[in-house]
Amino acid sequence: MEHSTDKIWSQIVIEAESAIQGEPNLKNFLNEKILSHESMRAALGCSITEIIKSNLPKNYVCSRTFKEIMNQSLCEKKIAQDLMAVFDRDSACNFLSTPLLFYKGFMALQIHRISNTLWLEKQPTIALSLQAIISRNYAIDIHPNANIGYGVMLDHATGIVIGETAVIDDNVSIMQSVTLGGTGKHSGDRHPKIRSNVLIGPSATILGNIEIGNGSLIGAASVVLDSFPPRSIVAGVPAKKIGHTGGFPPSISMDQIFLKN
Repeated sequence: MEHSTDKIWSQIVIEAESAIQGEPNLKNFLNEKILSHESMRAALGCSITEIIKSNLPKNYVCSRTFKEIMNQSLCEKKIAQDLMAVFDRDSACNFLSTPLLFYKGFMALQIHRISNTLWLEKQPTIALSLQAIISRNYAIDIHPNANIGYGVMLDHATGIVIGETAVIDDNVSIMQSVTLGGTGKHSGDRHPKIRSNVLIGPSATILGNIEIGNGSLIGAASVVLDSFPPRSIVAGVPAKKIGHTGGFPPSISMDQIFLKN
């Protein structure tokens, strides 16, 4: 769904101003994080810079080269897609400002987008440094080469591992402790391909160069070792197809309760 970035940012500003009215002690915090900026991208960029400045040389983080990489990686429209994915799907998220201020899955994903650009620009050391920063700060491990689409939600996010050759298409929802991994020590294309509109339940493990088709649902704690076609309900250890999804895509409805059929 398309969302006006201007309207989203205006609402975030309204929320920040309202929060200050209710909790005046937050004024400096909200001024720094939101009200002193002109856009989501500016606010996000400032927060990311502060996070990584304490872990990387300040002269590099403040350099024109890094600022250009960050601007190339963070598109206002795409940031809005990720933010709205959280707001629309997470029942605990009552304000548009919440992901921007507090949600580590959202923030980790945005920093990954920068590390991915650096990796593709043949700057692996800095890219891997950002991967390490994400891991230390958010307990999420995403290889810089992993290809992740937009409108993606990493819900709760703790313990998520996404391998080097993994692909995650648009509008995917991934719960905590999910692993998209390989099956051994061989190199090459060895990680899962998750197509659009898939919901992956908590603690699911998906291993190998396999494909999970569009609109599928992976049940909690499943161990998936094979490819499955679109609209599959997959569960078990090892996982098997036990039904078909219908109606709204699982990643949007977030309905993890299914009946075997």
